[in-house]
Amino acid sequence: MKKYNFDEIIERRNTNALNTDGFRSYIFGASDDDESMKFPYEDDEFIRMWVADMEFATPDCVLDKIRERLDKRILGYTRIFSNEYYNAFRSWCEKRYGWSFEKEELLTSNGIIPALYALTGHILEKDEKLLFLTPSYAYFQYSADANGNEAVYSNLINNDGYFEIDYEDFAKKASDEKTKLLIFCNPHNPTGRVWKKDELEKIGEIIEENNLWVISDEIHCDLLRKGQKHIPLGKVMPNYKRLITCMAVSKTFNTAGLMFSNVIIRDEELREKWNKTHINFENPLSIAGAMGAYESGEDWLEELREYLDNNFKVTEEYLKENLPKSKFRISEATYLAWVDLSEYFQAEEDLSEFFAYKAGVLLEGGRMFVQNSDCFIRLNLAMPKAMLMEGLERISEAVNNKIDAQL
Repeated sequence: MKKYNFDEIIERRNTNALNTDGFRSYIFGASDDDESMKFPYEDDEFIRMWVADMEFATPDCVLDKIRERLDKRILGYTRIFSNEYYNAFRSWCEKRYGWSFEKEELLTSNGIIPALYALTGHILEKDEKLLFLTPSYAYFQYSADANGNEAVYSNLINNDGYFEIDYEDFAKKASDEKTKLLIFCNPHNPTGRVWKKDELEKIGEIIEENNLWVISDEIHCDLLRKGQKHIPLGKVMPNYKRLITCMAVSKTFNTAGLMFSNVIIRDEELREKWNKTHINFENPLSIAGAMGAYESGEDWLEELREYLDNNFKVTEEYLKENLPKSKFRISEATYLAWVDLSEYFQAEEDLSEFFAYKAGVLLEGGRMFVQNSDCFIRLNLAMPKAMLMEGLERISEAVNNKIDAQL
C-alpha cells in the first residue's frame, strides 16, 4: 500500500513561486509585471512543465524537522558546528553510492548556482576558459559570462536519442592550454544520461592528463530510474585533488527555496580561498530540512521514483501514439524529459513561445540549453498524472494543428 499521495494537486499561486509568477522573465526575458505580454491563456490556465522543481509536496520528513527547529523559537545567526549534519550526509552517500569524503572537505553554499559562480571566479584567470558538454544547463554558460571567461563546448553525440560523449572532441578541447576548468553534469541535464563507470573513467583520464580543475554537479544523483546507479566522479577519481563535488537535497526533496547545497572541495588552498570570501552562515531551517531528508527520506524517495518511472512510461506511450515523428527515450535520471521535435519544427522557431501561445504549456525550448539542442523541448514530468496528461494532450494538439495548417 502506498504511503504518499503524488496525485494531489497543490495550489502554488500567491506564494511568490518562480514556477507560477516568474515565467515571463525567466523564459521570455520580459518583466514579470509586463502587461503588454498577453497570452490566449490566463496565468492560472497554463500547464507548467518548465522550471525544475516539482509539483509534489515537500515530504513530512523535511517539514517535521523544520517544525521541530521552529519550536526552539529563536532563529539567530547559525552555522554548522556539530558533526551531526556531516554524519547524516556522509551516511547517505555511503549507503547510496558507496562513496565518502573527509569532514574538512565539506562546505555549504546557498545553492549550487552561487557555488558555480564563486568557484569559477576562484579558479580561473580572466583569459582562461571553462569547458562543458552541450546541450547544457544554461547556468554553466552564465557562470563563465559572469566572471568574464570564455566558454568552450563539446557536443554530445546523439545516437537516436541516447547521448554519448565525443571523447576525441572533448580531449582536443581539454588540451587547450587556456582551458583550465570543466563543469561536468553527472547525471546530465537536460539529456538525463547516467554516466557509466567506463565513461567516467575515460573522462577522468582526460581530466588528469590535462590537469584540469573539475566541478562535478551531481544535484540529480538521487533521481534515477529503477535499475540505474549513480557513480560520483569522485569515486572513480579518489585521489584527484582538483575535483569539487556539488550535491543537494533540493531537487530530490523539492526544497530548492531553502537555498542550501553541499560543496565538497578536496584542495586545501581552494577551501581557504572559499572560506575567505564566503559568508559561512546558514539558514537554520535549511539545515534542519536537509537533516530530515538525509535521516528519514528514503521511503518517500523510493515511492517518488516509482511514480516518476510511471510518468516517463506514460509520456513515452503518449508521444508514440500522438506525435509519432517525435524522438524520445526515457531519461536514465532526473524528472526531465528531453524530446526531439525536429520533424515538426525548424531550428529558428522559438518552441517556448510556440507552446505558450498555442498550447497554454510553459516549457523550455532547446535554444535555452546553449547549443546542440535545436528543436528539442525539456518537459518537467514531476507532477500529478492528471496534470501531465493535460500537458501532453495540449502539446500534441498544438503540433498537430500546426501540421494541418501547413497542408
